[in-house]
Amino acid sequence: MPFDVDIVVLSNIDKDLGPGVEMRVGLPSKNPWSLPFAHKTLFAERADKYDLFVYSEDDILITEAHLRAFLDVTADLDDDELAGFLRIEKRPDGRVSFPDVHWHFHWEPQSLMSRGEHLLARFTNEHAACYVLTREQLAKAISSGGFLVEPHAERYDLLCTAATDPYTQCGFTKLIPISRLGDFTVHHLSNKYAGRMGVDEPEMRRQIAALRQMAGSEDRAAQLFETETRLRTRLRRAAFSKDHYEPPSSEVMVLIPDSARTILSIGCGWGATEMALAGKGLQVTAIPLDPVVSAMAADSGVEMIHGDFCSTRACLEGRQFDCVLYLNVLHLVPEPVGVLSLFGDVLSAGATVIIQSPNMRSIPEIWNCLRRGRLGRQGGYERTGAHPVSAGKVRRWCEGAGFVTAHTVGIAHRRAGILRHVPSSRVGMSMATDIITVARKAGGSARPVERRSVA
Repeated sequence: MPFDVDIVVLSNIDKDLGPGVEMRVGLPSKNPWSLPFAHKTLFAERADKYDLFVYSEDDILITEAHLRAFLDVTADLDDDELAGFLRIEKRPDGRVSFPDVHWHFHWEPQSLMSRGEHLLARFTNEHAACYVLTREQLAKAISSGGFLVEPHAERYDLLCTAATDPYTQCGFTKLIPISRLGDFTVHHLSNKYAGRMGVDEPEMRRQIAALRQMAGSEDRAAQLFETETRLRTRLRRAAFSKDHYEPPSSEVMVLIPDSARTILSIGCGWGATEMALAGKGLQVTAIPLDPVVSAMAADSGVEMIHGDFCSTRACLEGRQFDCVLYLNVLHLVPEPVGVLSLFGDVLSAGATVIIQSPNMRSIPEIWNCLRRGRLGRQGGYERTGAHPVSAGKVRRWCEGAGFVTAHTVGIAHRRAGILRHVPSSRVGMSMATDIITVARKAGGSARPVERRSVA
C-alpha cells in the first residue's frame, strides 16, 4: 500500500511477527473470546494519530482499493452513515459465495438511498469481521459512549460484537454501496463456509438487480412482517426466526392433495418450495417477505403479489386457491388468527390450509430452556417477537379463524432416530422440532388427501 501504515496485532501470547509489526498482548477479560475487544482501547489511545482506523480479524483481506473506495463513498455520506463491507469466499473451483447472507439476514428495501453517484442499502447482518472508520467517525463513536465498553454479547457473539459495535450502539448505520459492490466485498481467506453457508454469486447478483430496479420506482414494498425474533436458546440467538433461504420442504409438499392445482404461499422467502411446486406444473402465487429475496422465485414462474397483508388480500379479490401455505410465518405475526381470517375467503371449496411452525414445546426445546434456566421466562410476542407455538396453539389459531384441524404431523429431531417414522405418535410429536398442521374451513368438505409424490 502507498499509505503510511502501522500494523498492530492483538494476541493472548507473545509472537515474533518480524520487523514492522507491533505486538500487543493481553485479554480484556478472562474469556478468551474477548480478545477482539482489545482493539478499542488501542484505537482510543491513538485516536488523533491516524486518518483511518482499520479493524480486521486475521483472515480478512483488505486492500488499497477497498480503502480508496471507502474514502470515496464516505465523502458523500451523512454523519451518521458508515460504508461497510460484505465477505466473500471462494470454492476450489473458483465459485464465489457470500457467507453472511443466510438465515433471517436480508436486504432492507426501504433503506435504499442515493448519496452522490452511489446507491446504497442496509443489509441486516452487520458482521463482516472488519470495519473502517475515519478519524472523525472514531471520535464520534467514542463520544457516543457505545465504543469503549466491556466485552459483551447481545445480538451477536463476542467475536462478532467487537466488529459490529460501531453500527449497533455508536449511532451509525452500516450501508453497503450496492452500485459498486465489488469494491466493498472482502475475501474471507479461510473460505470456512464456502459451499456450506450463504448464497452464491448469481443469487447475490439477482438480489442486487432487484434492489436497483426498486431504486427507480417510488413503490418500495416493505418487509411483510418482522422475521427476526428476540428469543435465545442455548445454541442460537434470534431463535425461531424466519429463514429467508429455506430449502424445499418435502414434508409440506407430500401433504398437498393431488387434486390441488392452485397454490397460494403467504410469507414466501426465496421460494425453494414454491419453485419446486411450480416445476411440477402447479399454478403458484406467493405473497413474499419482500421483492428482493423472492427474485429467484419470481424469475422461475412464481407469481408475486407485493405489499402488506391487507393490500395483497385486496389484490386477490375474486380469486380462489386449492391450497394455502403458511411456512414458518404465523408465530411471527402479531395476530395469527387475524391473518388466517383475512385470507379465509380465498379458499376454494374443500381447499387445504397447511401451516408449518417450530415446535417450542418439544422435549429438546424444553431441555434447552431448562439448561439456561429460562423455562417459562422468555415472554410473549411483545417481548420476544414470537408467539410460543405448539400443536395445540396452532389448532386454537385455526379454530379462532373458522378452520378445523384435519391432522398434525411432526418433523422429528435429528437425534430422535427411529421416531422419525412415527411423527404422529405421542413420543414422535414430543421430539418433533417442527410441526405441520393441515386444516380446512369449518363446515367444508375435504378434498381427497392423496399424498403428492416428491421427486
